[in-house]
Amino acid sequence: MRLLQTELKNKVLQSMMNILDKRRENIIAANQKDLDAFDKNDQALYDRLIVNEAKVDGMITAVKEVMQQDDPVGEVISQRKLENGLNIINKTAPFGTIMIIYESRPDVTIEAAVLAFKANSKILLKGGKEAFHSNVVLVECWHEALTENGLDKDWIQMLQMNREETQEFLRNPSQKLDLIVPRGGERLIEFVKQHAKCAVLVSGRGNNFLYVHKDADWQQALKVIVNAKTAKISACNALDKILVDENLPEFESHLKELQKVLKENKVEILVDDKVSGILNDEQTITDKAIWKEEFLALKSVIGSVSNPNEAIDLINENSGGHSSTIMTKDASTAETFMEQVDSAAVYHNASTRFTDGGSMGVGAELAISTDKLHHRGPLGLKQLVTNKYYVHGDGQIRE
Repeated sequence: MRLLQTELKNKVLQSMMNILDKRRENIIAANQKDLDAFDKNDQALYDRLIVNEAKVDGMITAVKEVMQQDDPVGEVISQRKLENGLNIINKTAPFGTIMIIYESRPDVTIEAAVLAFKANSKILLKGGKEAFHSNVVLVECWHEALTENGLDKDWIQMLQMNREETQEFLRNPSQKLDLIVPRGGERLIEFVKQHAKCAVLVSGRGNNFLYVHKDADWQQALKVIVNAKTAKISACNALDKILVDENLPEFESHLKELQKVLKENKVEILVDDKVSGILNDEQTITDKAIWKEEFLALKSVIGSVSNPNEAIDLINENSGGHSSTIMTKDASTAETFMEQVDSAAVYHNASTRFTDGGSMGVGAELAISTDKLHHRGPLGLKQLVTNKYYVHGDGQIRE
């Protein structure tokens, strides 16, 4: 796709905002068809599927925020002139074609496309069948905005393929693919990594840990735990595992208070062998694999550790590399924890729920990347570009 002027891209986005507002009733009605057909037993996916007035407002806000951001394409990263006279400029450049595979959330159809388009990349949207009607209407809105401004609809495409067709497309794509972002659970990520022939940026898996150090403010820790665990169970930044230092003053009574608070919030509790001796009415873990599991439910594991190093090792061995928190008044211990824990976002005395483009000041995000290449954390507009070297010479040859 050709390079577009910033002014034209922003006109498309302004059109899109108007169209979303104008067609909000159609969008919500289409979403209701999806909700009516959905199995509500999977509460996390159902919550992600819902589109209401507030969600439409959020979509419009996401488009507006991206429109107001600087164009990420063509920014100079570095520039140097060599002794031989070559002038070498490294600039940001579009990826080309990005494919995103995601489940349930129709708002991804807006956020992914607005980011890719402003970053001058074509995007292929492969949403889940559970959001089919919602996504059809939202892509129609995109096509209307593009057409209004004289652009090809191919900038934003919705792919309608089953699992087998998707597998074949990944193996033998009918068009050039530069980047694939699987945004979902472990099975989806493994499926894409197994079959894709281009770069894959992993996103979506949480399984986040919080460690309560012996010098923690206990009441502050309780407040953070409740928020991280219960505020939005369907989010990849939700808390799943709680590690409490056995050297914490009043260790046993604090564990019982934590149990009471979680129960009041309807959280199912699992415990390790050490904690089971205190919270003996809770189910004890029998399979260590549960330490690696992302719950996406009102469910949490409480475990005991004897020091920060044990907590760090347990987190690095089992977490999804998304978000981890330490609760402590000891700044030195917090710094060590944050340096040693291998997660995209590490927190000191704060909820993991802040790992989000909007909350971190990035704005709309394509995903939360847990990969180390080419970017880690919220993948916003500025991160959705690659780079290119521009080398200006005057007949230089290499001897």
